[in-house]
Amino acid sequence: MVASCFLRKCLTALAGLLLLSFGSLAASQIEDQTEQFFRSGHTNNWAVLVCTSRFWFNYRHVANTLSVYRSVKRLGIPDSHIVLMLADDMACNPRNPKPATVFSHKNMELNVYGDDVEVDYRSYEVTVENFLRVLTGRIPPSTPRSKRLLSDDRSNILIYMTGHGGNGFLKFQDSEEITNIELADAFEQMWQKRRYNELLFIIDTCQGASMYERFYSPNIMALASSQVGEDSLSHQPDPAIGVHLMDRYTFYVLEFLEEINPASQTNMNDLFQVCPKSLCVSTPGHRTDLFQRDPKNVLITDFFGSVRKVEITTETIRLQPDLGNMENRYKKEWMDEELMEPLKYAEQLPVAQIIHQKPKLKDWHPPGGFILGLWALIIMVFFKTYGIKHMKFIF
Repeated sequence: MVASCFLRKCLTALAGLLLLSFGSLAASQIEDQTEQFFRSGHTNNWAVLVCTSRFWFNYRHVANTLSVYRSVKRLGIPDSHIVLMLADDMACNPRNPKPATVFSHKNMELNVYGDDVEVDYRSYEVTVENFLRVLTGRIPPSTPRSKRLLSDDRSNILIYMTGHGGNGFLKFQDSEEITNIELADAFEQMWQKRRYNELLFIIDTCQGASMYERFYSPNIMALASSQVGEDSLSHQPDPAIGVHLMDRYTFYVLEFLEEINPASQTNMNDLFQVCPKSLCVSTPGHRTDLFQRDPKNVLITDFFGSVRKVEITTETIRLQPDLGNMENRYKKEWMDEELMEPLKYAEQLPVAQIIHQKPKLKDWHPPGGFILGLWALIIMVFFKTYGIKHMKFIF
């Protein structure tokens, strides 16, 4: 009897210990998830997507950019936080056999142009100057919000560029170039002006790795489709359209992103491996020495997705508005508006007053020839009276 009672107590104690261990394990998992959530330190995401090429034979560069645009929107970055720059409109090109479409796969099942593409800079607006102004924030006050990069020191920014380039430069519309030094200095200005928390730079162009060689600002991670001295190759030729639909590196990156969802735990190390030389033919490169975190701790969604920070509180929050306080507040706001001096625009009257005001009386001015005729009359009277003998040869 005593032995059975002792055995029962031992089993109860062992069960309690197991419950405590499972509870501590669950608590540690929750803590790890919470730590992962706040680890990156950013509160908002932005994307700057740039296609620098014109002309029909560069169809693939437009498709590259629109495909990345589609992926970041799918993962949660809204159009208000995307600056899209397309140097040419392939959807409306006369050579396009299917107008209002841009395809990224040869089966033509995925139209990346879609119905909700918001292009912020198009055609000849895509210049080196405008691109650098977007990054550094040095744009005219009249520039609309959709053309601004309104980031801050808690913003993670994705910058994707594609086009034709060489060792240390990227061409814009075959008329100008941006160098790796100019790009590095622009990123430094962004860091000094506290315009980003972390920055991911991806470029798909020939000798793309040369574009990040001069970077020197902190918290920048860079990826390129090819090393110095290598070409980045196109992918998926389409006989119906007559051009290649995408570039190899961007194609495999987007194939990888299609498997990502907003809750995915996939990290940047996985992104580094998506396009080996056996697939890309060129040798993709990456640079992480300026980045403070270990890439294996950086989630793909830290740059390709959009975070929504949630604050947990135990305090009671009243959802029913206090009508008395709201009425007093509205009265105060109405009185403040009454006391405010009306806004003036070039001293112009309100439209209602302009419509109903009486026409202003014009000042009287003599006809153009009246003064000349008056002087002629005076001269004739003068000579008629005092100098008639000098006028006999005239009259």
